[in-house]
Amino acid sequence: MSRHARRALALIATGGLTVGGAACASDAAESNDTTDATAATATADSITLVTYESFPESDTSLNDALDAFTSETGIAVDILVAGDAGTMLSKASLTAGNPEGDVMWGIDNTLLSRAIADDVFEPYVPTPVSAGEVTIADEFTSLVPNGEATPVDFGDVCVNYDIGWFADHGLEPPATLDDLIDPAYADMLVVQNPATSSPGLAFLLATIDEYGEGGWQDYWSALDANGVEVVDGWTQAYYERFSWAGGPAPLVVSYGSSPPAEVIFADPPRDDSPTGVMEASCFRQVEFAGVLRGTDSPEAARALVDFLVGAAFQAELPLNLFVYPTNEAVDLPPEFVDFAVVPTEPRQLEPQEIDENRSTWIDEWTELVLG
Repeated sequence: MSRHARRALALIATGGLTVGGAACASDAAESNDTTDATAATATADSITLVTYESFPESDTSLNDALDAFTSETGIAVDILVAGDAGTMLSKASLTAGNPEGDVMWGIDNTLLSRAIADDVFEPYVPTPVSAGEVTIADEFTSLVPNGEATPVDFGDVCVNYDIGWFADHGLEPPATLDDLIDPAYADMLVVQNPATSSPGLAFLLATIDEYGEGGWQDYWSALDANGVEVVDGWTQAYYERFSWAGGPAPLVVSYGSSPPAEVIFADPPRDDSPTGVMEASCFRQVEFAGVLRGTDSPEAARALVDFLVGAAFQAELPLNLFVYPTNEAVDLPPEFVDFAVVPTEPRQLEPQEIDENRSTWIDEWTELVLG
């Protein structure tokens, strides 16, 4: 696996959930026109975009898109990296009403209710969305029915498998969560600790979605008995323990967008993916951006949120952050079309349910699995 592939895959795992694809020229033009109109009354010379640690600070097409926003509006965008998504939210909650920046990018649906309860954002529905110029699916907007924040991207945490390993051993890859507790797959799965890892938490939530409040504990007891390995974070799981990267385990919790990253950054080049995705395991992560309550530049901040859902910016998300745009008009890069897995019925839990139970679930899991 190339150094570039390692960096790209690491970006996927450090957002919470981290070149550009094509978009229709007419869509981009509509987005630009809307941004210009919204920004006409914005008076700030610069605003600050608060982001998680995997958001690129410079030298990518995503940054070039932000430079285009500056050229169109006269508003410079400074990037403030505030740690991982949980750390970023903690800081934003402590400074709510007197924020460190103007717009925040990257709170996901496992943290959304906390952000809303802490009154981090100023409610706002982007002008391109409210005017019908940008369509975001109801499954995303229903999470923020009062415009509390704006859905900007999504992805799925899924069990990945090493295609070659299973072919070499004459074994079909597992297809369901139940398969993972079958003795045929003993000692094959490595997962991340949900107390220390966003994908680890997402996989725990997937099992809660499948087996319910009264059944997930028995499932994890069975996983433990079947030899599941737990590590602290995604990097260790994928690069040290996953067989495709040289480790012993042919199954790992990663992302539905990991296979296209393996193709895009393969060295030497290849036209097929060496890894596959167990679709039945996928838990949907949705990320949001929003105007920070108390910003000194609310009009400029709203103009930036408008831009973040426009085609010009959204088209750069897949090959920079390895997530999917929520703007339905944006075309995906061919590698995502050919190799990524987007489940038709991803596993999900309501943000409020996650927020109310997260700590309890993690404590129960820790006692059950780690002792």
